[in-house]
Amino acid sequence: MAKHPLLRNAVKAFRENPMVFVAVGFCLGAFWLFSEIADDVQEGDSAEIDRSLLLMLRNPADHTDPLGARWVEEMMRDLTALGGATVVVFISVATFFYLLVSRRRGHAFYLAASITTGYIFSSLSKYGFDRARPDLVPHGSYVYTSSFPSGHSLMSALAYLTLAMLLAEAHPQKGLKIFFMTVAALITMMTGFSRVYLGVHWPSDVLAGWLGGAAWALMSWLIWTRILHYHKTRKKPAAG
Repeated sequence: MAKHPLLRNAVKAFRENPMVFVAVGFCLGAFWLFSEIADDVQEGDSAEIDRSLLLMLRNPADHTDPLGARWVEEMMRDLTALGGATVVVFISVATFFYLLVSRRRGHAFYLAASITTGYIFSSLSKYGFDRARPDLVPHGSYVYTSSFPSGHSLMSALAYLTLAMLLAEAHPQKGLKIFFMTVAALITMMTGFSRVYLGVHWPSDVLAGWLGGAAWALMSWLIWTRILHYHKTRKKPAAG
């Protein structure tokens, strides 16, 4: 019995570019987990584990004292700045103009669209959930918005993964691609951890931010690659 044409086309597409299917699966899974965490937060199911994990980073005898020496606290403030609006906007704008000057306008607008729409997603999520910040410990940095999801975690995942994918596309060496993605993941993880350490976010805020930012970055990449594929197909000369 012949295979169904749709199944045949799906198998062919997977063999040609399996990473697209992996990325789609990750996006769907990450957004599903994001929604599950959001449900737990709204129903209060995450409160106990959030409290336990947050207090694990504090002196048991004095919750106003984070674990580690003073230089550790200063290092965490430095790390948290990597996901702040000032740093993310500066790096993104600088890269945007670099791509324009390099005559890669499509890549420049892909970067701008990914970061801008991700920021809107983060802001709308914060406004919609309107979760209060942790009040168990003093905050180690100033905060102005609600807690869920962590904007620093989401925007660091989105920005640095998007930049890493741009760099990976420009370098054919597999080792470099792995290096770029690893560095982006490390920056994202350190930024998120610093938010919990400084007492300005619950762990579930950070986890949701990581998932939302990574999923948004991959979703933007998928849309971008489909646009590129469409334009390349249109430019091909007709057969005969």
